[in-house]
Amino acid sequence: MKKLILILTAAVMAVSCSDNLEDLNQNIKDPTSVSGESLFSSAQKQLADQVVTPNVNLNNLRLWTQQLQETTYADESNYDQTTRPIPDNHWREMYRDVLRDLNEAATIISATNNPITNDLKQNKLAIIEVLSVYAFSNLVETYGDVPYSEALDIENLLPKYDDGLTVYKDLISRLTAAVNSMNTGNGSFDSNGTVDLMYNGNVAGWKKFANTLKLRMGIMLADVDAGLSQSTVESAVSSGVFSSNADNGSYQYSANAPNNNPMNNNLVLSGRNDYVAGATIVDIMNGLEDPRRASYFTTIDGEYLGGEIGTPSTYFNFSHVADRVVDPTEPGVILSYVEAEFLMAEAAARGYNVGGSAESHYVAGITASFAYWNAGDPSAYLASSGVDYTSALASSTSTPAWKQVIGTQAYLGLYNRTFASYLSVRRLDYPILVQPTDAQSGFPVRYNYPVGEQTLNGANYEAAASAIGGDAPETQLFWDKFYTFDF
Repeated sequence: MKKLILILTAAVMAVSCSDNLEDLNQNIKDPTSVSGESLFSSAQKQLADQVVTPNVNLNNLRLWTQQLQETTYADESNYDQTTRPIPDNHWREMYRDVLRDLNEAATIISATNNPITNDLKQNKLAIIEVLSVYAFSNLVETYGDVPYSEALDIENLLPKYDDGLTVYKDLISRLTAAVNSMNTGNGSFDSNGTVDLMYNGNVAGWKKFANTLKLRMGIMLADVDAGLSQSTVESAVSSGVFSSNADNGSYQYSANAPNNNPMNNNLVLSGRNDYVAGATIVDIMNGLEDPRRASYFTTIDGEYLGGEIGTPSTYFNFSHVADRVVDPTEPGVILSYVEAEFLMAEAAARGYNVGGSAESHYVAGITASFAYWNAGDPSAYLASSGVDYTSALASSTSTPAWKQVIGTQAYLGLYNRTFASYLSVRRLDYPILVQPTDAQSGFPVRYNYPVGEQTLNGANYEAAASAIGGDAPETQLFWDKFYTFDF
């Protein structure tokens, strides 16, 4: 009997010890599942960081649009896309860290049945859809034909590429549907700034963001499908686009890393002196005696000096970005009221009905830029011969004249806006950029396709490269019908 008791006791202890050991192997600190809201937050931050960052491995568009110039290594200022895998990195960030997270967030939120939050679900899904459209539109605008219909299928490692124009039109339809599904009478994500760090769950703010994105996408089609362009733009404006700087689609950064503005992270905390002001933007602003220079750049002995484009420029000899630009809490703008006004100025110049003339929106865009940068009263600047709309049109050398006038001021107003400035320069072809001293290509009107796609998804890559006219930085995309940057 004693033996039986000992055996049973040992067996119980063995089972108990086994259970305890299994308990010890469980990671009780990490969640067993991730919420859709947290995935949305992650995607939102990754998108903002990728658009805002000046990291030489991730985003060189301040260099390409000649707002900044490198001090030591000038490869990127000379349009080198191969020394550092910028196209690969941007592709990865947008597909993996933004779109995949947004897609999974939508899947989880759709499947979640919580009586307390079910009323918010429709708006949450619409907001996720809007950010997804933003990310996909960026990919089309940057590369051309891209994986779309098969892009987010994790079982398909070799997705086909879809026609860029077809994708773009579908994205506009998706955006319209998302706007129409938003109910401003209900909330969405939290209102305390822990999940949605752009609008704190404000649905009306997101609706304006979506309409302003639709405005931009409509304008992008102006030279390829004028009818769809006009109807898209007018629909967006009538539904309600940004009407003040307070509406800006901005990610709210904080004072401490890793949630500080990437400009602060790369230009201050890194301890490196990699960039100075670019001569192109500084020379234009000097010629116009633009008061915003003090908001954009520092001075050297009281003068604004930009480094020669493509030439390594000694840090202490040239102007640098102003302190505000590298403040850790400076919001990361991914869509702005300033941009909206210049887009409407362009639309009005094309004959679209956007509730004002080209001149009135042009003036509003400049005024909004001055206000955003605390640059003072713009009245004298607006009245100067190089800025006054009528005078500037009369002296313009472009055809049509408004392209140079609006394009130049949009370029100045979109300072520090990376992809937004890049879009404007490519679409309007103004201002005329200079040839870098050691240019590796003509002005890159697109990113090359990633090397990873060439090696791992070769057949689909080859088909896409052939469809757009060749995988070269100078290959004009479907919306880019005019081109003046002929170095």
